[in-house]
Amino acid sequence: MTTIAELEAENTVDGVFGVARKRRLTTRAGAPYLALELVDPSGSVEARVWSDVDLLDRRFAEGDAVRVLGRVERFGGKLQVQVRDVETVEDADPAALAPALRRDADELDGFLEFLAGEVAHTGLAGVVSSILADATVRTAMRRLPAAGADGHHGYAGGLLEHTVGVTTLCRETAQLHPRLRADLLLAAALLHDLGRTRELEPGLGFPRTEEGRLLGHVHLGLRLIEEHSTSLEPAARAELLHAVAVHHDRQAARTAEAAVLYHANQLDAQAATKPVGD
Repeated sequence: MTTIAELEAENTVDGVFGVARKRRLTTRAGAPYLALELVDPSGSVEARVWSDVDLLDRRFAEGDAVRVLGRVERFGGKLQVQVRDVETVEDADPAALAPALRRDADELDGFLEFLAGEVAHTGLAGVVSSILADATVRTAMRRLPAAGADGHHGYAGGLLEHTVGVTTLCRETAQLHPRLRADLLLAAALLHDLGRTRELEPGLGFPRTEEGRLLGHVHLGLRLIEEHSTSLEPAARAELLHAVAVHHDRQAARTAEAAVLYHANQLDAQAATKPVGD
């Protein structure tokens, strides 16, 4: 059986994958086709069904585990599977086919604990430890991506890996620039994406919860912090919430710590996704 990581242009495909996304579309000439995103623990790949569309469309649904026969071609600089035949695999667990973390989760979890221990400010440390002590949050960090299935760190455990990566960058930056308030920066980095634990659900394609679809991870993350920071002094609470609120909006950053978090978040995301030159 072929895995996604083993795909090469001009080769045939015979493998079991999860259908993370399925759309029925039409060509400019009006002919129907299926646009798919196939996943397995080694990654994801786009796929297309051009022939026997009505027949094959009835065989499977988004979220199913399927066996695919086809051929790999290169389209727009990326690999794409041209599907010749597809059928559901009844005894396969679709959730087990979600893209998986490449690094050791226990090692990352230990480093997360180390980074959390670097927050010396009593109030900020209390907020961080309170949130990270929630078993639901910690489990979700191992089971969810950092930005959805088609974003950076788009695999189970990507949220944990990205959180450690961004916080490490912020810690190093604070050591280079002592004027930065390291405790505020580290706390904001550790918590900046934890709204994902309420926005997304484990499984193929990491579907959004209803509140995740309507509110998004930033809003949900702010709510999570507010729930755990009622005893934090107002000024520190406001600055922590501000840094998390604007970690995708450089222009809105009003503190140096918020600006550093924005850039660390962008740097870790870009380093994880941009292709490396030959």
